[in-house]
Amino acid sequence: MKIKKIVLRKMKMEFKTPFRVSFAEMKDKHFIAVEVHSKDHIGYGDCSAFNHPFYNEETIVTAWHMIQDFLIPALYSKDEISNPEEVSTLFSKVRRNKMAKAALDCAIWDLYAKEKNIPLSKALGGTRSKIETGVSIGIQKSPDDLVRVVEKHMEEGYSRIKIKIGPGHDISYVEAVRKRFGDIMLMADANSAYTLKDIDLFKELDNYNLLMIEQPLSHNDIVDHAKLQAAVKTRICLDESIHSVDDARHAIELGSTKTINIKVARVGGLTEARKIHDLCQSHGIPVWCGGMLDTGIARAHNVAIASLPNYKFPGDIPASTRYWKQDVINPPMTIDKDAMIEVPEKPGIGFEPISELIEKFTYEKKEILR
Repeated sequence: MKIKKIVLRKMKMEFKTPFRVSFAEMKDKHFIAVEVHSKDHIGYGDCSAFNHPFYNEETIVTAWHMIQDFLIPALYSKDEISNPEEVSTLFSKVRRNKMAKAALDCAIWDLYAKEKNIPLSKALGGTRSKIETGVSIGIQKSPDDLVRVVEKHMEEGYSRIKIKIGPGHDISYVEAVRKRFGDIMLMADANSAYTLKDIDLFKELDNYNLLMIEQPLSHNDIVDHAKLQAAVKTRICLDESIHSVDDARHAIELGSTKTINIKVARVGGLTEARKIHDLCQSHGIPVWCGGMLDTGIARAHNVAIASLPNYKFPGDIPASTRYWKQDVINPPMTIDKDAMIEVPEKPGIGFEPISELIEKFTYEKKEILR
């Protein structure tokens, strides 16, 4: 692949309703979109960093700086890229900044698949024609409000429900959903809101037959999670703690987790996501694909990686209508009656960005020629 130019965009899209997690409430999302141009094709990627450094250390301001001033020059240092896996080597001198790296890594994977005239899923080694998806629900004002939201999404066809929890918004909320909907596929995501002092609360959550509890303890911890996993029956899932295949290996060796949420953006792109998938598969640790309130472009990358065989649980890859007043891809991403999304068979990500919406939502643009 010979890269001719890269286009960066700062964009903003509005949520249909505000989304609340343990550390913030968001009414819209600012993000960076990336286009990598060769002679005949364009590869698309998104940088999922938020406006604030509350999920990880990155923001759209820092990510823009890293992409423009360090990562693109690293890409341009090589005349031609024969395989997307080379990108992580080119970026290796830059510490962390995983979401900035992921934007370019994903765009180059898309470009590579288009130039090979194959679906991105096949380029990655995917084996599924459909993937199962679930829905993630932000913290609601009351258990009754949560029940109403869950009911709405169950009617839309989602079979796995993930609810965000935090101190004061946990046991009664889980209990209300269980009481109303019975033995549905239910999991809780704490976004690092608790400590080992709350171990009795997690033992109580054992009574509700949750699929898993995601990232209950500190965002950078694997040691205390091992203590928690040893004390509870419910599967502990790690999210924010895992940034690389080495992090995943350490967590598995310590017994800190029984599953890992592989967010493409969090681990630096599709190359590292596939490595983590392969490691977990070799240790009998099932994985699933998390999301970052993604646009259709980022969700398309998630669909491709989630087609790999060890993605055993439904992912956070909802339909286009889940979050956005307007999504930016065509055709829109939809789920069928079994909560499944078809893996595209067209080359690359399999969806076309809607150019007029891309321009409409862009408030800053920069072209960087080779």
